[in-house]
Amino acid sequence: MQIGEAASRVGLSLRTIRHWDEVGLVVPSERSAGGFRLYTEADIERLALVKTLKPLDFSLEQMRELLDAIDGMESDTGADPGRTAELTRRLAMYRAAAEARVEALRAQVQGLELLSRRLRHLANHHPARQS
Repeated sequence: MQIGEAASRVGLSLRTIRHWDEVGLVVPSERSAGGFRLYTEADIERLALVKTLKPLDFSLEQMRELLDAIDGMESDTGADPGRTAELTRRLAMYRAAAEARVEALRAQVQGLELLSRRLRHLANHHPARQS
């Protein structure tokens, strides 16, 4: 599919998709004879993954490294135990970072829930409301 349909399916702007192509995050699988970017279902999945990573404070370089490790693990046959171990180590590092971020977000949510309850209590028990 062409870039417009890909953008629509993933909910991204054409500019963002072009930028990710230029920096090597999501390179379309093909180009038409006229040079138009053509995206496969696998490309759409990768766009969706990068879209998920973007708000998680990963730099473009970190995202590129993570995507390379994912690609490497998916294509790894296990024939080179050293390579498999390195890929596993890299993915474990990113998993740990993701888990730490999840915990930080949980703490933020708990703090916001506490604040919300406190504000609701103040609003419901204010003397002006008691009349």
